[in-house]
Amino acid sequence: MAEGRVVGIDLGTTNSLIAYMQGDSPVVIPGVDGSNLVPSIVALDPMPADGSRPTVTVGNTARKALIETPERVIYSVKRLMGRGVSEVQAELKLFPFRLAADVDAANPNEVPRIQLGEMTFTPPEVSAYILRQLKRNAERFFGAPVTQAVITVPAYFNDAQRQATKDAGRMAGLEVLRLVNEPTAAALAYGLDREKEGVIAVYDFGGGTFDISILKLKDGIFEVLATNGDTHLGGDDIDNLLLAIALDEIRNDYGIDLRPHADAVQALRKAVIEAKIELSFKDTTHFDIELPNGTRYQREIPRAVFEDLIKPILERTAVPCKQVIADAGINPEEIGEVVLVGGSTRIPAVRRQVDAIFHLSTRGKKPHTELNPDEVVALGAAVQAEILGGSAKSTEDMLLLDVTPLSLGIEALGGVVARIIPRNSTIPASATEHFTTGVDGQTNVAIHVLQGERELATDCRSLARFDLKGIPPMSAGMPRIEVKFLIAADGILHVSAREQRSGKEAQIEVKPTYGLTDEQVESMILDSFDNAEADFAKRLLIEARLEAETILAAVERAPQHPAWQKLTEDEKLTIDALKSVLQIVSTGEDANVIRSATVSLDQATRRFAELMMEEAVTSAIRGKTMDKAGEDLGDEIQAPHPMAAAEFK
Repeated sequence: MAEGRVVGIDLGTTNSLIAYMQGDSPVVIPGVDGSNLVPSIVALDPMPADGSRPTVTVGNTARKALIETPERVIYSVKRLMGRGVSEVQAELKLFPFRLAADVDAANPNEVPRIQLGEMTFTPPEVSAYILRQLKRNAERFFGAPVTQAVITVPAYFNDAQRQATKDAGRMAGLEVLRLVNEPTAAALAYGLDREKEGVIAVYDFGGGTFDISILKLKDGIFEVLATNGDTHLGGDDIDNLLLAIALDEIRNDYGIDLRPHADAVQALRKAVIEAKIELSFKDTTHFDIELPNGTRYQREIPRAVFEDLIKPILERTAVPCKQVIADAGINPEEIGEVVLVGGSTRIPAVRRQVDAIFHLSTRGKKPHTELNPDEVVALGAAVQAEILGGSAKSTEDMLLLDVTPLSLGIEALGGVVARIIPRNSTIPASATEHFTTGVDGQTNVAIHVLQGERELATDCRSLARFDLKGIPPMSAGMPRIEVKFLIAADGILHVSAREQRSGKEAQIEVKPTYGLTDEQVESMILDSFDNAEADFAKRLLIEARLEAETILAAVERAPQHPAWQKLTEDEKLTIDALKSVLQIVSTGEDANVIRSATVSLDQATRRFAELMMEEAVTSAIRGKTMDKAGEDLGDEIQAPHPMAAAEFK
């Protein structure tokens, strides 16, 4: 094999895989034990007698240590990626591993470090060990170095989680060419053997996350119409629920609390997972576990009981599904194909729910399960890797278009959000908007980058802040500030700001932030709908007041302009009266009344504006430059709509 082959990697919560293109078909690369799946488990061996650094093991070898030395093992680390210390506290209660003693739990931005024996590891470091193992498997298979990869992530991973994944790749010695959304990768894998056009839903219910995406396939182009999901929902939640029930039952029926016994808890977890898997193809399963006091915990679980227990978890997937269909602007009947991804989709109850959501059986259809649901994401990543590697053959005309799940913008004057890139925009994406200042003489403008669907900045997620400094002092509304947003193919956001008159420029790459909880991310869109009416009313009121303030300020300066003296006394009295009315109503809460008074004053000052224009033209003819004339005029006429004013701090 030639050196430099690009591989596709599914860095999963439960299992991870690596794949490549063999001819025109994607193939998963097996590990040294012959298994395609590498369990996403990392263990620290006991400290050697000579005091040297203990060995780190990955995969099935580490799984064995989970029973014997659970305090030296970490799994499901994907749930911790890109999250702060305060966010993982509840998560860690479900696992045997703990935060390092010197971690400041009160600091929401501190990256968590997990204590394994004598050493500590951050989540990206743990993921890097898994990626290194996959890299070694591929290099053993190819007999050549592997340095470039495409890695998949849940569609709903935020910027911090994506950046943490890229960091893990770099630590593993891999150049991450692109982060691909897992549902999109699955569509790529299935798209290889289908040439027809249509709309596809990808229902991805894996170990730690749930994603649902609607894609449109046309002329070799996969375009994601909409995406939604839950970054804290997966097969692990089913495992944890069954484990908690079993632990409570053992304590109540046998008087034994297994929770302090990590080895016994992990043995029980293993039995719970095996029972869950059996119930995917059997009508009943049995528990038979020896407890620490020598007695045995035996229980039979029918599939009907199991499905009743997990029903609340499965129902949580229905809300994102209905929302994504609405976001895509389609009906369920327009979806021609549904692809199932993730081991949890083997559960019969999950498949029935999918059938009900997308009305499949009523249309004589079934969800696609031809490819192994555990492997399909890695296979799709291999397709994209081949395209980026430049050696694609039959796939060379295939184009992949992802979307950003949440809107991006900046804080404008009055604390409202000026959206620059709407949610569900295809990425890579670039958008530019022009803004101005709201205060005379501003030399600095603070750019506050936001993410979310609410109308006010306080209700959205703060991504970054930076200052555009050194702007020459001008009247409010004179500076022309160009703000450009660029979302790269890997989903990382770059923001730049440039004052066009002076050429002053500043930019920032949005760095990962850890102060956002999963619940906040998942509820952003739902919150925007729940609060849409109130948010919009607040925004209209802010806009109306800002517009009123702008015209009042201009009218206040009007008597100082020579054109004012050309008005009749009746015109002046009318303007003064309407100004007084606007001053009074602008403090009220009725946006319509404020806007009506603003329009009335604006109409009353139309002739004054015409006279100012005549004065400016006359001044230019007398020898002034047009630039100077325009500047004089700009000092007096109404500034651009206040919504276009970036907030100055």
